[in-house]
Parts: sequence; structure tokens; C-alpha cells
Amino acid sequence: MTILLDTSVIIDTLRRRRGRGELLGALLGEGHDLACCAINMAEVYSGMRPEEVRATAEFFDNLKYVEIDRGTARNAGELRAKWRRRGKTLSLPDAMVAAVALAEDLTLATDNVKDFPMPELRLLTLPKG
Repeated sequence: MTILLDTSVIIDTLRRRRGRGELLGALLGEGHDLACCAINMAEVYSGMRPEEVRATAEFFDNLKYVEIDRGTARNAGELRAKWRRRGKTLSLPDAMVAAVALAEDLTLATDNVKDFPMPELRLLTLPKG
């Protein structure tokens, strides 16, 4: 199974918090692939500390990179509109990450389950750490 990492999981891994590095290591040991997309990279690099540059680049180099095409971008917008009509505001980054996971049939690893209410989205339950 390929697991798309939400940005919070990536940040916790890079900053050695909540046992996320060990969790990702265990997932790799079980034969899973780990993935990211442009949204994750942009969010991480926008808040990265200068001393984290090398480790961040190496981390991303070891993940599968999933491109975002027009259909996925459109679906992200449609997801936001659908959930807004239901009274739930999704951030654009969260809608994009969800759309990537849905388009590529990936499981999403996130600590922010409330940000991803789509029943069709497969979420990986993470330990609280």
C-alpha cells in the first residue's frame, strides 16, 4: 500500500516528535511506500528552519512524489464546494491533499482527521505519540 503523508506527519518526523520517524520506519518495514505531493512540500518549506534544509531535502528525496494534474485540482475545488454547502470549510491545502489521495487511491496518514471528513477517503489511524 502507498501512504500519502499529511504535512503534520512530515513535520513531526523531521522534528523528531511523537514517534513519527519510528512509525514511518515500521510502515516501510512492512513493505508500504510513503508518498508526498507539491502541497506537502510547499507547506514544509514555508515553515522550515535554516538548520533543517539538508534533512528536509533528504527526507523528501526518499518519498514517492505524486504529481497534481488538472483533474485532481478540479476535484479539490469541487470537494471544497461540496463541504462548504454542508457547513464545513476545508482549507485549500487539505482539499488538495485529499484530492491527491483519492485520485491515486492512496491511504492518507494524518493527525488531523477532522480536516478530512470525506467518507470515501482512506485514513491511516495514527497513535497519539
